[in-house]
Amino acid sequence: MATSNPHRLLGIFAVASAGTLAWALGGGQTQVQTTLEDWKMPGTQELTLNIDLAPGDSCSTCHGYYDEAIEPYSNWAASMMGQATRDPMWFAAMAVANQDAAFAGDLCLRCHTPNGWMHGKSVPTDGSGLDVFNGDVDGVGCHFCHRSVDPVADPANPADDTAILAALSQVPTNPHTAQYIVDPDDNRRGPFDLGAGFGYHQWRQSPYHREAMMCGTCHDVTNPAFTRQPDGSYALNTLNAQHPTHDKRDGFPSERTFSEWEYSQFAKEEIEMGGLFGGNKTEVATCQDCHMPDQSGRATPDQWGGQFRNDMPLHSFNGGNTWVLRAIRALYPDFETGLSASTVNRSIANTRTMLQNAAEVYPFIRNGSLIVRVLNNTGHKLPTGYPEGRRMWVNVKYYDAGANLIGERGHYNSGSAHLSGHSTTVYEQELGTDAAVAAATGVDEGVGFHFALNNVIYKDNRIPPRGFTNAGYEIAQATPVGESYLDEQFWHDTKFAIPVGTTDIEVGLYYQTTSKEYVEFLRDENTTNDKGEIAYRVWEQFGKSAPEEMALETITTANSPCPPPIEYGYVIPNSSTNEMELSYTGTASAAAANFQLEITGGVPNAMMGVFVGTESKHFQLAAGLFLVGGDVTRLTPVQLDGAGSASIPIAIAPGMIGEEIYYMAVCRDMGTPGDLAFSNGLHVDYCD
Repeated sequence: MATSNPHRLLGIFAVASAGTLAWALGGGQTQVQTTLEDWKMPGTQELTLNIDLAPGDSCSTCHGYYDEAIEPYSNWAASMMGQATRDPMWFAAMAVANQDAAFAGDLCLRCHTPNGWMHGKSVPTDGSGLDVFNGDVDGVGCHFCHRSVDPVADPANPADDTAILAALSQVPTNPHTAQYIVDPDDNRRGPFDLGAGFGYHQWRQSPYHREAMMCGTCHDVTNPAFTRQPDGSYALNTLNAQHPTHDKRDGFPSERTFSEWEYSQFAKEEIEMGGLFGGNKTEVATCQDCHMPDQSGRATPDQWGGQFRNDMPLHSFNGGNTWVLRAIRALYPDFETGLSASTVNRSIANTRTMLQNAAEVYPFIRNGSLIVRVLNNTGHKLPTGYPEGRRMWVNVKYYDAGANLIGERGHYNSGSAHLSGHSTTVYEQELGTDAAVAAATGVDEGVGFHFALNNVIYKDNRIPPRGFTNAGYEIAQATPVGESYLDEQFWHDTKFAIPVGTTDIEVGLYYQTTSKEYVEFLRDENTTNDKGEIAYRVWEQFGKSAPEEMALETITTANSPCPPPIEYGYVIPNSSTNEMELSYTGTASAAAANFQLEITGGVPNAMMGVFVGTESKHFQLAAGLFLVGGDVTRLTPVQLDGAGSASIPIAIAPGMIGEEIYYMAVCRDMGTPGDLAFSNGLHVDYCD
């Protein structure tokens, strides 16, 4: 990891390298001499609004202080969205980014303070010019989101949008990295029709506010100082010039949360998740469905006459951060932040619930080894988002018959905040620099935390979501690195040896927002202000970003469970508009002898075959998707009954025990191209 002398001074002499690198930093590092032009992007530009964006607390009179469980204001204020401009880790990271590449903080400010950026306060790019009284430090504020305009022309959008888009010098083609468009007038947009008699403020009904693309504006982050080369590498651009295309696929992919979702099954259909992420919808698809779950209530106090809705989005925006809100309360007064002990506690509790529902963990014994399966329930990689210092890992503890701990993998020392990651699987993305950037700047080649300079993904073993395909994620610039996943695989298995004498095994899954290595880097690397020291101090003060327990399971070596089969794959409806579903009953155990495949929703009375493969696959065949691959065979064909259903008992032979087998069903359907209908896939681990 590249670090340098924490006591070095910022150099004040120029490097004689015409127009490329100008200022030298102590410790041998050279600052890339980017300008504001290098960070400029399409969309609404600074100081172009007819009416400024208002502070967040201006909305609290009508939308706050009546019910913390439902009201928009206090839930927004107690979110990392609402406090994005007060986050001490962000300030520390921005200081290092500015040191590494001049004016790089403009990129950070665009996302974290759209109010401040639109008010023309992006210079100085360290955030020191932001006006607390003008809403500049209100994070991603109410007026910004509710004045955001869909960059894609659509007849369903407000009529004003045609003129707004036409007035821009450049409309974002695939918005990312805060390439936002803001209504120049104070027309507040949302998903609801407020009625002709509504007179509290100007409003526009906007379907865009229910679309995931709105979130993608900031939750795909591309470094525009780099351009993708024909060989797939990323090279620094000519300086003092905008990115040549502004297309996110042509820049370095610093974050790809939206694209991870865009190439998942959730982007194709609503998926029944049993209410895992709260709210009134159990079938979810968009970012808003999980991070703004629908509630029952009003957006204003009862006496104001607001309509009672069962699809009122909770403005909680919960993710995975459980410590920074407490740090912000220690750094800023509540009257400025809108925070309170109760709203922060509620937000953190909701975040913990989200983390606990984000994954399922299944430990089991296969062929004498412990297998820990982690299954991703989210619509993006697990974990996702800003990669630096963020990680998830498996912890395994082995006990003997006397309940003595005789071995551990993935130990975390809460005192030193050190993780023994070499002994387990740590799910993370590690970015860094290549030889060219290292030579130009003096930072070490390889993995590091220089966010503005990083141009290589050295590791990305994070677990993909449902519907993952290698081809799709290559387009999304989100290909796994250092780990391989089969098409449609949204789970990961880690194999552990079992120490002699083990009788009981405890398996935990843990998530951490801010690692020790990262916060120490921000403290030691910062030579321009005290933001790194502040971040380190509050990190220590508030538990050192204590890991959150996402799951905890125990098994015995004498009675290891069979893992439940996993349904996977997108199903295209057949000619009768049904989706043929392949599921199961019983346990995939030779001892139970009750396992059978269940087919429902097929074409009535049609002939059907079940295909068996050694891996999952995803490729178009006729009008459907074929979902098994490897060595493929077929079970004896059967005829579906009048309801399009069938049951197929599976006799578990000795050679099947300890194997992973993949199934899917295909039936005759004369009403579709190719005369076939396809089911989902089913992954089964057989045990004895």
